Amino acid sequence: MNASFQQSGQQGQPVPKLPGTGDSADLGDKPDRRAFLALGGSAVVGPWTFGSADPAENAAPDGGATPPFPRSRPPRRSRKPDKTVAVVTTTYYYLSHAYHIVGRFLHGYLRADGYHFPSFGVASVYVEQVGKNDLSRELAQEHGFRLSASIEDALTLGTGKLAVDGVLLIGEHGDYPYNAKGQKLYPRYEYFRQIVAVFEKSGRSVPVFCDKHLSYDRRRAAEMVATAQQMGFPLMAGSSLPVTWRRPELELPVGTRMQEALVASRGELEIYGIHALEALQCMVERRVRPQGKAGARQGVRAVTCLQGDAVWQAGDDGRWSWELLEHALSRSLSRNAGDIRANCRRFPRPATWGQFVPGPIAFLIEYVDGLQAAVLQLDGHVADETFAVRLGEPSRIASCLFYLPPPPGAAFLEALTRHIERFLETGRPPYPVQRTLLTGGILDYALESRIRNSQRLLTPDLEDIRYDPPADSGFIREDYTVPIC
Repeated sequence: MNASFQQSGQQGQPVPKLPGTGDSADLGDKPDRRAFLALGGSAVVGPWTFGSADPAENAAPDGGATPPFPRSRPPRRSRKPDKTVAVVTTTYYYLSHAYHIVGRFLHGYLRADGYHFPSFGVASVYVEQVGKNDLSRELAQEHGFRLSASIEDALTLGTGKLAVDGVLLIGEHGDYPYNAKGQKLYPRYEYFRQIVAVFEKSGRSVPVFCDKHLSYDRRRAAEMVATAQQMGFPLMAGSSLPVTWRRPELELPVGTRMQEALVASRGELEIYGIHALEALQCMVERRVRPQGKAGARQGVRAVTCLQGDAVWQAGDDGRWSWELLEHALSRSLSRNAGDIRANCRRFPRPATWGQFVPGPIAFLIEYVDGLQAAVLQLDGHVADETFAVRLGEPSRIASCLFYLPPPPGAAFLEALTRHIERFLETGRPPYPVQRTLLTGGILDYALESRIRNSQRLLTPDLEDIRYDPPADSGFIREDYTVPIC
């Protein structure tokens, strides 16, 4: 869809055609930053592009009635957004996290109450790894945002001081190495430090959203949280699983007594491990009652990672519950036929995985208040995330599926985007960032336990993590399909 007009930011010159904007289905191209920077430093595209050359495709103003074909021919923004964000990302290609999250800010999305555009628009995008499959250049042409060659430029828009109202830090996907623990070394911490440097230089700050865990390194993650607290800017992080659909819509009241809990999951160990831990924590955090300013103690005393037949033996020994697993699997939409032990043993390495750790895998988590929890990664038997918990007084088991609508829409990231919007608007995270500080720390210890021959590791830096659970879990309740009646 062509824009009705395009300008450069300061000079008012027509935007030159960017190299390599043709379609490409190859997601394996190595980054080619030279082509991206061929325009010289920063490509200034904008300030804003609204509307369409075809009036029929722009029939609905922002906040107005839903156009006749929103699922196939959605409207364009009809007015300038109230505020702007800078996007700082590792890479931007079809179906990447940047594609899904930033795409909702660019294209809007359909909700039950009509077609919606966020009040924040995209002012600039910094992409570290730009390959032949990059979409940021084409989208800059279409939507009129600034392409920046540095994080500082993305936040200052070339003015030398902070010039945006929020930052989206999306360090997911791209060509990065793995360390000995199997952690992909995404530069989220390094990006964060550069963002903070702009805040310090400008003498002011804005809300920052960090996609998934804060850092693969728990010490760096703790530093990020401490820095945000010291400087007084809002910080939000985490997975989409806590806010995606649940089947059934299980909302455990705050203060619910719990005896043990389990998540059945799948996927590349670290990359999906954080999702499983976030799914677990958003449920078990509700066992504690709010403690006000001090926050409720959510901490973890020890973590153990088991692999292979040791996982099944631990279940037989009562270190995790086969009964809870059965309840969790009763919610799965992907459960394989046959014996779970054989299915996991026969699971072949997927071609797309950068790091393959033969399963099954178990994270055994000991909370300071005595709660025992397990995350089981069961590739070959399931390909979704389910949860089960044994509640106390009266004793019963509750369970649910974390429902993830599939790509290309990947609407679970749309559910997350809704919360990002409110966070940017209000400066208040929908849930405390300490949740992700805890889950990222558990994951770091679990991966360390695995390479230490499944040693039980004490977690002194996680023991006193405190935060109150949100009054409402924030998972999305309405149906994504919104049928036409």
